[in-house]
Amino acid sequence: MKGRPIVALAGGVGAARFLDGLARVVAPERLFIIGNTGDDAEIHGLHISPDLDTVTYTLAGLSDPLRGWGIRGDTFRCLESLGRLGGETWFQLGDRDLATHLYRTERLRGGAGLTKVTAEITGALGLRSVIAPMCDDRVRTRICTAAGELEFQTYFVKRRARDRVAGIRFEGSDHALPAPGILAAIEQAEAIIVCPSNPFISIGPILAVPGIREALRRKRDRVAAISPIVGGRALKGPAAAMMKSMGLRSAAAEVARLYQDFTSVFVLDELDRKQAAEVEATGLRPAVTNTVMSGRRERTALARVLARELEIEP
Repeated sequence: MKGRPIVALAGGVGAARFLDGLARVVAPERLFIIGNTGDDAEIHGLHISPDLDTVTYTLAGLSDPLRGWGIRGDTFRCLESLGRLGGETWFQLGDRDLATHLYRTERLRGGAGLTKVTAEITGALGLRSVIAPMCDDRVRTRICTAAGELEFQTYFVKRRARDRVAGIRFEGSDHALPAPGILAAIEQAEAIIVCPSNPFISIGPILAVPGIREALRRKRDRVAAISPIVGGRALKGPAAAMMKSMGLRSAAAEVARLYQDFTSVFVLDELDRKQAAEVEATGLRPAVTNTVMSGRRERTALARVLARELEIEP
């Protein structure tokens, strides 16, 4: 590996787009990406890892540019046939995408850990970066609502994140261990970046694994976070609605407060420039730039801002 690792904490689509830009600014071999697996689910008997796959497909140049998830040009004939049989089809699994889940499930049932299986998948797709699950243990995000506690994908996909969120818990996190290599990567990192992902359901599960948040605190002066909230709204997903339902302002500065114990730099969008002083009052150094990644040029430009703020060597 050329240079010390650059570690990133990543959710799904927003993180994947940023990391695609970052891999064009620094050598991809230097990237060590810690992926959220709280969203993982067992659907049709298969182990699905949505966030790991979204980042993998994006960095492999395979992702669907319109959806942001899944494989470009994929078909859904298997799902259509399942529907004709009366099966559940609310979770969209493309035909090519199914191959990933079939392979992962078979390997896990054979006794391999999720870290090893993820490395096999990314290696087969030609990735030069490391993508590691936050842990090999089973951790599942549960959403507390008026309708009761919901499995994450039921809340997010089947019910389209319409339920008012009263709280979130990460089942199994108390006894989980960070995946092999994660703590060492954080300790050795030249820089650490919290991607523009939902702080509750994408970054929250990673931080809930014992040892990871503590390791980040020890490297606080090398940690930067990118706000997923722009102009009071989430560009992707239910982060803004979640914040409001849990009694928080839907604002970039509010996200900064959530990260202030382990982050030193907070990147917010031009639309939120007026919140820079509020971010600074939390003890973080604000950096204002365009964070809306509408295309490859914007992804790369945002990555260059992070490289400059953290003084990352090329």
